Amino acid sequence: MTGPAIACFALAAVVVAMACVRADWIRSLRRRTHPSGDELPTAAFVVARVLLLTMAALCVWQGAQLTAMDGDGEWSDDELTNAVTRSTDDLDGYWYRVSNLTGDTPSFDDYATLIEDTVIRYGGGGAPQSGVTATPTSADPSTDGDFTVEADGTDHAYCLHVERARYKKQDHTPPGLAGAESSDKYKQLAYRLTVTSRNGKC
Repeated sequence: MTGPAIACFALAAVVVAMACVRADWIRSLRRRTHPSGDELPTAAFVVARVLLLTMAALCVWQGAQLTAMDGDGEWSDDELTNAVTRSTDDLDGYWYRVSNLTGDTPSFDDYATLIEDTVIRYGGGGAPQSGVTATPTSADPSTDGDFTVEADGTDHAYCLHVERARYKKQDHTPPGLAGAESSDKYKQLAYRLTVTSRNGKC
């Protein structure tokens, strides 16, 4: 928490304390310092308390905004741990299709982007929407590979192991091509991922 945020919360506490001062004490003090002054009406104290409590609420709101800004762009250890755990569960069993025009074993080189986007999505409301990297340990993880997942603001790292296998159950032939000699050429081939994770870099 930054100094300005602490100052806002401290000021809010002081203002609340002022709002809690008893009207009788204020009247007694005024009689001693201004004996000839008029008696303060109860309505004046009500208005003053409303104004002071409003100021306190504004100070708390400003302090919360400053605290949130201080955390922007940085992940905590717990946020990354939770996001990686949930991402692993989500991606395990994830499937997709690719065109058979690219060959019987089309490469899928977007593992890193898929992992980064999923981890960010599961970061939660307090985590930033960026700052996650999934670095492959292999230059061409077309079939399977390991990815070191890290995030700005924390020294924690996780290793995600991704394996890909054919998932013929979800193959798709475009309408109008069934039975045609070239139907296999235009078939959409399905693949399924198996994803596991462990603590530490790969």
